[in-house]
Amino acid sequence: MELKDFLEKAVDDGASDIFVVAGGPVSEKLDGHIRPLTQSRVLPDVTEQLIREVYRLANREMERFLKTGDDDFSFALAGLARFRVNTYRQRGSMAAVIRVVSFDIPDYRALGIPENIMAMAEETHGLLIVSGTAGSGKSTTQACLIDRINRTRDAHIITLEDPIEFLHRDQKSIVSQREVTIDTMDYLSALRASLRQAPDVILLGEMRDHETIRTAMTAAETGHLVIATLHTKGAVNTIDRIVDAFPSQQQSQIRTQLAMVLRAVASQQLLPGTGGGLEPAFELMTMNSAVRSMIRDCKTYQIDNEMRTAGAENMFSMDQSILTLFRDGKITREIALDYADNPDQLRRRLDA
Repeated sequence: MELKDFLEKAVDDGASDIFVVAGGPVSEKLDGHIRPLTQSRVLPDVTEQLIREVYRLANREMERFLKTGDDDFSFALAGLARFRVNTYRQRGSMAAVIRVVSFDIPDYRALGIPENIMAMAEETHGLLIVSGTAGSGKSTTQACLIDRINRTRDAHIITLEDPIEFLHRDQKSIVSQREVTIDTMDYLSALRASLRQAPDVILLGEMRDHETIRTAMTAAETGHLVIATLHTKGAVNTIDRIVDAFPSQQQSQIRTQLAMVLRAVASQQLLPGTGGGLEPAFELMTMNSAVRSMIRDCKTYQIDNEMRTAGAENMFSMDQSILTLFRDGKITREIALDYADNPDQLRRRLDA
């Protein structure tokens, strides 16, 4: 099979990723399980051939990959899908993981994203953070939020991504999508430049260092809506990660600024479902006077309790979301306990 055959097969199957690694079969990831696409193992010369074909389809030079051993990029095949690619070297041979991305923005209802999460798109300024571990669906949630803004608001939306995953066509808004290393040098320079491009909404694919975080908070402080991603699990860890990115002598000031500009933190993970697919579980922290005080006073450890008891204020914990999935028959008891933040407490609620 040629590379294009593997891509078409993965799209037809509804797979999320394709793995091209010497020593094993070319494989796809479907509903969290890895399945072979070839009967035999592929050798290094075959993986090199397939990866050179990836670069040909993407119309991209291999210079960066050959020099550094790593590369990130994306490309599209007309009528099929868009693909996000990471190429790398392992055991001296070429390897790649190819993420399959649909051309169309997915329906948030079909994905199981709650209305409470989608309501974040109604904010007009401030900082929104979507957090979660790698592969938890953060980019998809961000795309759904941008799509809602695009369809409902007259705005200039600037997305800064590495690489671009979902293509947004102009609806009521104008959407400028910039890809790091292709359209701009890095996140920080692109973010600083975006403030001179009359943005209403800025999507920041990742906050990688304290300078980028500081600039994002300044943008949110000056009347823009900034939607950013962090690779953290849970709202409390997200806040702590932001503060800890700064030198100790600046952290008090950062906590004060963050308490002012932050509007919400949505954290998510994907759980194996009873039907064989994956079910998303969410945590949502919105800002009230109590949460602002906890952030300012370095008492973020109290936020989890506030989220559990402030349901009327549009907040809920990860374990509450997991409990709902279990009661709806979407996940098993074992999965619920495996993925819970507080398994002992959840077990008591399940037994009750």
